[in-house]
Amino acid sequence: MGQKVNPVAFRTGIMEDWKSRWYAPKKEYSKLLIEDKQIRDFIKKRTEKFDGKDRLMYPAIAKIEIERTRDEVRVILTTARPASLIGRKGERIEELQNELQRMTGRRINLAVEEEKRPEIVAQLVAEDIADQLIKRASFRRTMKKAIEVCMDKGGKGIKIQLSGRLGGAEMARCEKASDGSIPLSTLRAKIDYGFTEAKIAQGHIGIQVWINQGEYSEDDNNGQNAQKSQTSKNPKRTYKR
Repeated sequence: MGQKVNPVAFRTGIMEDWKSRWYAPKKEYSKLLIEDKQIRDFIKKRTEKFDGKDRLMYPAIAKIEIERTRDEVRVILTTARPASLIGRKGERIEELQNELQRMTGRRINLAVEEEKRPEIVAQLVAEDIADQLIKRASFRRTMKKAIEVCMDKGGKGIKIQLSGRLGGAEMARCEKASDGSIPLSTLRAKIDYGFTEAKIAQGHIGIQVWINQGEYSEDDNNGQNAQKSQTSKNPKRTYKR
């Protein structure tokens, strides 16, 4: 089962907290769910012109969390480059806030958190590999370097899978590289997952990254939430007929 399921989704509600945290009436639920998707896509896919080429306006974003209240929508951005996201005197973050408010028609409150160890965050590793492939770097050398950096920075294990016309080959194929331990069905193992696509001249290269960050500890909030949600170990009460 672990081979067929996104590791983050596999642990959501058990070891991991939800990325969207809000409640809504049944009639409004689908509308707000689509709005969350639009907010994430706008932030992740917005581009700007630089030296005649399109580049991401808000790079190195590890995750986007959304909390809703009656008055406002709170968007929490976790990024490895907070300075480039905030901009000089907060100009870029204010511009992003105004754009989101115009798009949704709601009051948006943005919060930026720094990711201190981007080398073991799967989404950031996948995006870094995509940038290297776009610059025509060797895919095997890129995979090997990403694995070495991840293991040196404290990762317990890493697996990288590339799919597509690798090296400009006529036929698409799949290449894998791994190091360390990646338990697929152990819920207490903190497995991070990232996916992105590299758009090169020969076509799109799909990049999947799994990183083992260790185990969930009891000090972690997610671990406490998981313990609260565990079922009772007492035997069920039996009734005589």
